[in-house]
Amino acid sequence: MTARRLAVYTFGNFIKPSEHPSNQGFHDRNDPNFAAVEMAEGFLARSGYDDEPGPKPWGEQVYPRFYIEHGDGWAPSTLSLWEDLPSIMAFAYSGIHAEAMRHGREWFIKPAWPPYALWWVDGGHTPSWADAIRRHEFLHDNGPTAFAFNFKQPFDEAGCPTTIDRDAMKRKAAKNADALRRHAS
Repeated sequence: MTARRLAVYTFGNFIKPSEHPSNQGFHDRNDPNFAAVEMAEGFLARSGYDDEPGPKPWGEQVYPRFYIEHGDGWAPSTLSLWEDLPSIMAFAYSGIHAEAMRHGREWFIKPAWPPYALWWVDGGHTPSWADAIRRHEFLHDNGPTAFAFNFKQPFDEAGCPTTIDRDAMKRKAAKNADALRRHAS
């Protein structure tokens, strides 16, 4: 059997339509964030988007019921696969992604829904956007379970409550920073 992988879905609604000048800081960080994720320790793959160059989309991109239409038919969301919890946490809470998160209040509506959902998938399975929406909405409706969870109440590959190895996360964050420094030189 192939090892399980961690699926991660993120979702947010802009305060203003995507192309509003107030969102320029988000757009300026988008490509550097995608470049950083591609180099991140433990990153395996990510879904692309129908209308953009890059990886192939994992099915039709759909949004959860929390989506707010601003007339542009779009909201920031990602779908990716990771080796483990420390890997995604190291990426999310350090580097350019953490810097972008500090500015989130400038761009995004304060969510009444989870900003992300995590779940384990079998090694040969690639989740679709529809799978991600189902998990995300389940997390909102039911709270963290082995079906969909967050960093505050994580579950391991076997579906048991667990804790995140903070030392492994710090090591991975340091490796990510080193990789970005080497890439920039």
